Amino acid sequence: MTPKPSAERLRKSPEQVRAAVHQAVVELLADPDGAEPTIPAIAQRAGVNHTSIYRRWGSREALLADVVTTRLERDSPLNDTGSLRGDLTAWVRAGVDSIRTSEGRMLIRAVALSMPAGADAQAERTEHFQRRVRSIESIRERAAARGESPPPLEEIFDQLLAPLYVRAIFGIDPPATGYPEHLVDRLLGPAPR
Repeated sequence: MTPKPSAERLRKSPEQVRAAVHQAVVELLADPDGAEPTIPAIAQRAGVNHTSIYRRWGSREALLADVVTTRLERDSPLNDTGSLRGDLTAWVRAGVDSIRTSEGRMLIRAVALSMPAGADAQAERTEHFQRRVRSIESIRERAAARGESPPPLEEIFDQLLAPLYVRAIFGIDPPATGYPEHLVDRLLGPAPR
């Protein structure tokens, strides 16, 4: 017979469950002697039923992608600085700040290592990161509305996002100064003097 859920579990709102599950993922990944971040281990740490996690996220990979996307949205807001160059530089700067933290590097590594290979996995990754893609598209849309010519989304990924993820996965710190500007200059050309 399975134990009844505690009264505390029953009182959590959906946002409280989401926050508790996200925190449990971060704690399990950060603990070098901790349990493998499986759905049951995450559920136990969060104080929720594992079926709640499966119902909401479907898989551990989807949960990890949600945790990373949520942290990126929190740590790298897409502010309107008034120019494409300014928006992209601010976005990259926030990304650099995030991967300088052990939590930021750890989350990116966890997602990269947890995704299975194959066409289905590619479709799943794309689906989970659509929130972030839409946010980046808003930078391009604002630039176009101002009369600027934004580069294609793929170029932004290749020139700005990929270098950050490679550094996070392999534990290579970005240069101490000027790295966001360097990446944006490489994408858009040197800033006018």
